[in-house]
Amino acid sequence: MSAPFFIKKKENPKLAKKGNTAVLKRKVDGDSGGKSKLRAKKAISRHNEEISSDSETESPVVSRKRQSKEETDYDETPQEKKLRLAKLYLEQLKEEEDDKAEDDSFETDLIAGRLQEEVVRLMPPDASEIRVLRGHKLPITCLVISSDDKYIYSAAKDCSIIKWDVESGKKLHTIPGGRKGTEDRHVGHTTHILCMAISSDGKYLATGDVNKLIMIWEAETCKHLYKFTGHKGPVSGLSFRRGTHDLYSASHDRSVKVWNVDENAYVETLFGHQDAITGLDSLSRELCVTAGGRDRSVRVWKIAEESQLVFHGHEGSIDCIQLINEEHMITGADDGSVSLWSVNKKRPLSTVKKAHGCHGDAGLEQPHWVASVAALQNSDTVASGAFGSHNSHVRLWKCGQNYRGLEPLFSVPVTGFVNSLKFSSSGQFLVAGVGQEHRLGRWWRLKEAKNAIYIIPLKRKLPNPEEARIPE
Repeated sequence: MSAPFFIKKKENPKLAKKGNTAVLKRKVDGDSGGKSKLRAKKAISRHNEEISSDSETESPVVSRKRQSKEETDYDETPQEKKLRLAKLYLEQLKEEEDDKAEDDSFETDLIAGRLQEEVVRLMPPDASEIRVLRGHKLPITCLVISSDDKYIYSAAKDCSIIKWDVESGKKLHTIPGGRKGTEDRHVGHTTHILCMAISSDGKYLATGDVNKLIMIWEAETCKHLYKFTGHKGPVSGLSFRRGTHDLYSASHDRSVKVWNVDENAYVETLFGHQDAITGLDSLSRELCVTAGGRDRSVRVWKIAEESQLVFHGHEGSIDCIQLINEEHMITGADDGSVSLWSVNKKRPLSTVKKAHGCHGDAGLEQPHWVASVAALQNSDTVASGAFGSHNSHVRLWKCGQNYRGLEPLFSVPVTGFVNSLKFSSSGQFLVAGVGQEHRLGRWWRLKEAKNAIYIIPLKRKLPNPEEARIPE
């Protein structure tokens, strides 16, 4: 029998929480901040009671207004009062009409902008325009771009982290990796880094490694701040909830954990996957999505409700996942397929099999693994990356109407394993992290590949005047 679409944990009254108070209730031992916040909350509550709207004391301004109103009502005749109220009513109607006219104008401009955007199409970049940044000694495993598109942070199997300047392509800071067994004295990672995330305000950078550790860094200076422990397997996915410093992590131990970085606090753990989790993503809502690898499931975790939705569709291991918007996501698998999903549907809305072609001798062909996917947020453009020695490439796709189809736009040849893909916030470029090996193992090694970062410019094709014209 297939797994249920909706799974909800039994509520524990001792752990019942409201809003974001879970951080205070589940904070690490020895932190007295919760008590002080509770006292402050009680003080605010008492203060609110003392100055409630039913207070008997009236301010001088309110008193004068009330007295003026009473005098006006006393001096006016019934006919004068009717005339005054009629004038007020006419003024109110005029203001409402003016506001409505402004709203209609704004809505027209907004629709025009959307129609203009819909007909803008991407053009393939020239090979000479693609920049290659080299600095890691071993395969790139993950990367992120700051929300202002100024910096790229990358990590690799050499355990190092590099901060790059996008405009110049220069290294701004390097956090070197340490040798295995030096965890107690080395500031940084000593095993392969598998995932990373940056907060939307650019304050925190989080990295996760094979050694079950999550490191928190100050993104601007690359200064080490905290170390989170708790996972019992390699940390394979990280994501900050947009607009907050809530961090979601996923691991090969099949669990999802929630952390509050501001408080340096563990919040809770969620279980459900039957195999190692291989990817995780989140946006603004209090939920995250995960790819379950060999259990061939995708899950949507509703953090506040402590429940999950279960999705099935791929035939192979689901290795990567990315949200397109709050309602749709894209996944890639080692069976060579790329799928589009709705968070409200149990099965994919659309699947492209053998999305990156096949390799092998005639009759023994195998599809190229899809190692990474990316989405230009709140748009119809997505990307996928595979591996290969001769025909490896990054492929860009256009989502069909209602996300029920994927139309290929163009491909960018890249030799090696495309282990990570990220669109810039502006949509002006796409960054690919490439290596000689897959980020999760060493099944193959492509010696001809470069362990490098590829910055791929995305040029927009302006529409013809006839295409851009808004239908009447």
